[in-house]
Amino acid sequence: MERIESHASFGGTQEVWRHRSHVLGCDMRLGVYLPPQAAEGPCPVLYWLSGLTCTEQNFITKAGAQEHAARHGLILVAPDTSPRGEGVPDADGYDIGLGAGFYVDATRAPWSSHYRMHSYVANELPPLVEGHFPAGGARAISGHSMGGHGALVLALRHPGRYRSVSAFSPIVAPSRVPWGEKALGEYLGEPREAWAAWDACELVRAPRAERLPIRVDQGEADEFLATQLRPELLEAACRDSGHPLQLLRRPGYDHSYYFVASFIGEHIAFHAAALNVNAAAS
Repeated sequence: MERIESHASFGGTQEVWRHRSHVLGCDMRLGVYLPPQAAEGPCPVLYWLSGLTCTEQNFITKAGAQEHAARHGLILVAPDTSPRGEGVPDADGYDIGLGAGFYVDATRAPWSSHYRMHSYVANELPPLVEGHFPAGGARAISGHSMGGHGALVLALRHPGRYRSVSAFSPIVAPSRVPWGEKALGEYLGEPREAWAAWDACELVRAPRAERLPIRVDQGEADEFLATQLRPELLEAACRDSGHPLQLLRRPGYDHSYYFVASFIGEHIAFHAAALNVNAAAS
């Protein structure tokens, strides 16, 4: 682990770290916000997964999350959205390859040698974070767009791993929308039945002991709402399976970080409640 940035922020520090990922076979960067409470002892961790074209920088510079994390005493961990570096495959366009890992474990060449973002977030990051920072074992997860898809899938596929899950404008049914069909087809190939393991709508229908409540915020002026996001599919799947869902439709808001920044405080408070931490007195 090598620290390459450190900035004082709301009594804590916003840092960026670089490390070698054995799962992805490349160097990775991640943003880590340490709240002031981290100087006194372990804090719970909220993982944030960003969307298409993003790096670890988008969330830490645009969301305004540090003030809220400092109030509640949460560590924020924001990894990159895909493997990067020499020898890592890429493709033309923005929705496959670098910046578009889709938080799956690819099984199809040439992607399968590096594109294993699901295993990276689920299995490699937690022991790394908990071994190098004052982080306790209590975890929550959230994300935006492609990262919202990743957060939902990670929480649903790993019962007990996270205490709460939320998403902004998530791709909830990647096997039924153009972005997802392209990505799953490239990374996983055929048969399409294998795609169900990476589709939140399919996962909530599966029988499981844990029914972790899902919170989703969706802007009604989002240009991708009708074609790529389709939150009504998740709403129907949760209703049919009895899975708890809070879907908040926000009039006038689009797909941008202006939307994320407007409601990130509510999401962090939602996760803080699940993680059993109290806001500091103002």
